[in-house]
Amino acid sequence: MTQFGTFDASYEAAGKEVGVRKLVDEFYRQMETLTEGQHIRAMHKEDLGTIKDKLALFLMGWLGGPRLYPDKYGSISIPQAHQHLVINEQERDAWLLCMKEALKVQDYSDDFKQYLIQQLAIPAERIRLSAKS
Repeated sequence: MTQFGTFDASYEAAGKEVGVRKLVDEFYRQMETLTEGQHIRAMHKEDLGTIKDKLALFLMGWLGGPRLYPDKYGSISIPQAHQHLVINEQERDAWLLCMKEALKVQDYSDDFKQYLIQQLAIPAERIRLSAKS
């Protein structure tokens, strides 16, 4: 059984860079199409190119793959990066819903999908706790 969260097992399970970028693209597509996601989509700039790249590079490193984010964008504290936004339970849950829906169409194992959404809920909650309310 794969031990997600050890070494690069999660990065491998996500399909490496191609798989992570596919997930990120679908995540933002869900944000634009789901009624629940439109409020959090409005928190972003019209052009999603940079934010998609930032999320993909962050996730690659977070999943145990190459740590490319700092080389391109510098260091990051995810909670601090979101402190200027109003993020309550509704926004946290909408973000997680968009990610859950994006995961449904990924070619990931069901075990990995479940593991990943559980792991993503942790920083999502930390962001909620540190953001404006």
